[in-house]
Amino acid sequence: MQRILVTEKISQEGLDNLRNSGYEVDEKLDLSPEKLMEEIAGAHAVIIRSATTITDEIMSKGKNLVVIGRAGIGLDNVDVESATKRGIMVVNAPKSNILSAAEHTLALLLSQARNIPPANEALKNGRWERSKWTGVELADKTLGIIGLGRIGKLVAQRALAFGMKLVAYDPYIAEERAQQLSVELVSLEQLMEVSDFVTIHVAKTPETINLINAESLSNAKPTLRIVNVARGGIINESDLADAVSSGQIAGAALDVFEQEPTVESPLFDQQSIIVTPHLGASTQEAQEKAGNTIAEQVDLALRGKFVPFAVNVSASEATEIVRPFLPLAEKLGALFLGLCGQLPENVTINFAGEIGGYDNKITELSALKGLFSNSDVTVSFVNAFSVAESQGVNINAVSTTDSLDYLNTITISGGDHSIAGTVVGLKGEHRIVMVDDHTVDIPPSEHMVVLRNDDRPGVIGKVGTILGENQINITDMNVGRSIDGYGALMVISTQNSVSETVAEDLINIEGVTQCSTINLQI
Repeated sequence: MQRILVTEKISQEGLDNLRNSGYEVDEKLDLSPEKLMEEIAGAHAVIIRSATTITDEIMSKGKNLVVIGRAGIGLDNVDVESATKRGIMVVNAPKSNILSAAEHTLALLLSQARNIPPANEALKNGRWERSKWTGVELADKTLGIIGLGRIGKLVAQRALAFGMKLVAYDPYIAEERAQQLSVELVSLEQLMEVSDFVTIHVAKTPETINLINAESLSNAKPTLRIVNVARGGIINESDLADAVSSGQIAGAALDVFEQEPTVESPLFDQQSIIVTPHLGASTQEAQEKAGNTIAEQVDLALRGKFVPFAVNVSASEATEIVRPFLPLAEKLGALFLGLCGQLPENVTINFAGEIGGYDNKITELSALKGLFSNSDVTVSFVNAFSVAESQGVNINAVSTTDSLDYLNTITISGGDHSIAGTVVGLKGEHRIVMVDDHTVDIPPSEHMVVLRNDDRPGVIGKVGTILGENQINITDMNVGRSIDGYGALMVISTQNSVSETVAEDLINIEGVTQCSTINLQI
């Protein structure tokens, strides 16, 4: 009998379903990391929520572990990379609490607008203070939505019912998709300048930590109220406390914090800031959905069936010919995203040469993982197509056995940009061989800069000087002329990332017409 370890409380119905399917369900709640390492030994599956952290060390004790089930959405408490290396499937319940999170966002937004918590406290303490707690209407106010994914979409739909004007910052959503939601896409700076309310619905990543800080708050209206039901750390709490206490903005409402649990914060002393203890998913319905969904996913995984919400799937189904191209396709997708900044509505993925004669669905999915690598959801082989659809990006895959210059190539194109790569040599080295119709030859690297420039003397030297003055070491460089012979393009690999300030210096070089900085997780 397969054993399922459950470390946090989930719906009884989900547990009963697992027991009825013949599993030994072992509930051991509130385990310390040391006790968890003991209990995970011999388990075939472990089901957790947000309070349990599964590290590589803990996984190392689970010799029989097949699947880790997260009853909820976020996976920052699971080392997914280590799980993948160990062949352990990670599944979650991505749709279980989106409605609850959206509704809690609106609850906090309304509480902020009408000063409900302090008015409630005053009256219960014997003070009738009608004039002190005068609020504002939502109608005709501008709501800025940071992250227009599943939860952001639900918030947008409900805000429209209040008569609010909607703007959003989400570089990974197609313009057409935003228009369907009656949302205007803007930059983060523009959003902070025009919004009366801001709600946050993005994942916690290196790019989103401290996304809202003193600098971004300095551009805000004094009437701004911010609501965060996403993840702690996206807002710099110290900067937010200063902005509210100084009157720079009107208030805030937070359900999540940098450190959890917490009972001490500079935010807690301010009447204009509403706080709740991470209640975004705390509804009876959300808990039941999460528990039932994760029980279904774990059951499917243990039976070797197709798992709809697996976030990491091995490439074992790919043929020996296709398999070396999977990581290349993902890198090309991420590079194309970096070139575009915002994905075009239509993207074509072309497989040419020997690989064009094989089923390239999984290679296409690998490319999609790169294309949507900065999405607010974890993109996997299983959910990549649905992520593309939800973001309004049409994917067209084309295969041909004809390839002019290389035995095999993968080309991703759309809008004004294109990129192609191949695999060469016995070691299977990845090479970028074309960028925006310019022939190049350079391996992908963690930090890259792509520059378009006039084909004139001195440009390369000026680029090198600026990078050197900023202590940025060039590890590789390739210069390509366009196929039609007009203009040149530089692809540069650097030892560390190029900041926006340095990128601005590069674009200001006479003769440079375009600059893209790209950071890959490779």
